[in-house]
Amino acid sequence: MSSFAALDTTWFALIGLLWAGYLFLEGFDFGVSIVAPFVSADDQDRRICINAIGPVWDGNEVWLVTAGGATFAAFPLWYGRLFSGFYLALFLVLLALIVRGVSFEFRGKLTSAAWRRTWDWANFAGSLVPAVVWGAAFTDLVRGVVLAPGGVYFGGLLGLLHPVALVGGLASATLFALHGSVFLSMKTGGGLAERARKAAVVAGVAATALLAVAVAWVALAGRPSVPGAVSPVLPLALGALGVLAAAGGTALVATGRGGLAFLSTGLAILAGLGAVFSRMFPEVLPASNVASHSLTIAGSASQHETLVVMTVVAAVFTPLVLAYQGWTYWVFRQRLVRATAGA
Repeated sequence: MSSFAALDTTWFALIGLLWAGYLFLEGFDFGVSIVAPFVSADDQDRRICINAIGPVWDGNEVWLVTAGGATFAAFPLWYGRLFSGFYLALFLVLLALIVRGVSFEFRGKLTSAAWRRTWDWANFAGSLVPAVVWGAAFTDLVRGVVLAPGGVYFGGLLGLLHPVALVGGLASATLFALHGSVFLSMKTGGGLAERARKAAVVAGVAATALLAVAVAWVALAGRPSVPGAVSPVLPLALGALGVLAAAGGTALVATGRGGLAFLSTGLAILAGLGAVFSRMFPEVLPASNVASHSLTIAGSASQHETLVVMTVVAAVFTPLVLAYQGWTYWVFRQRLVRATAGA
């Protein structure tokens, strides 16, 4: 029984790591798409912004697919409750990701300026919606939602739109904009890189303020206590680290230290996810009304044999996926610059 408890807790942590990997990587290409319309001087700049993330954005989404598949296999009850209760929110994300994927492919099909602008704004919307929804959803998870017995949620989409969740959604969107602007300032050159750096400073100030408000709001709101929960000091410390990292990334990019700034903004994302998952433990779907209505790790995990097989498969294939994705980033590491006249 103890080995089973250790294994299901391990998979809860691994799912947290998958989400962290997804938001770290997809976060910067969401951010590039969000800021691209505002930092691009012309169509060539917009094309460079797309090319900056074009080779990697779809590979980054593998982390989301893997996180969803791991949740389905390791915690089927959690997966089922999320996809039934949070159906509309998840549908919005799916629709936005479809529009975003299509925009990359369709933008260059016609030479019409209006056609390209349409798909540029579709790419913007398809990136902004998931950035906001993921932040709001994780804020709801760490804050807790009103659940019926058995961890069933009936509140619909409006029930998830608490003011603190909206603040969390805006915090994640601006944090991704900061992360993406820093990436763009390193990946491009000339005027585009300079405008991306300035956009990073603006986004960073907003992200730092919104993240600080969200962390403080969730900490002060509290939640029904459950046996086995970690001390609230740990998630609060991780949340504070995320705020400091966002502020540090903003200061670093303002002084031209893009590499360190990118690591700092990435740390802000990772610390935020760490705060969420440590605050949720030992629950996977916390209740804000009655603690006994929460869905727990132990109560929603698959059979021990299933978790063992998943662990073996993950141990074999994860290094291969990481190696391939690392190779992809290495191949497409060159800085992108504007074509010179007559080239």
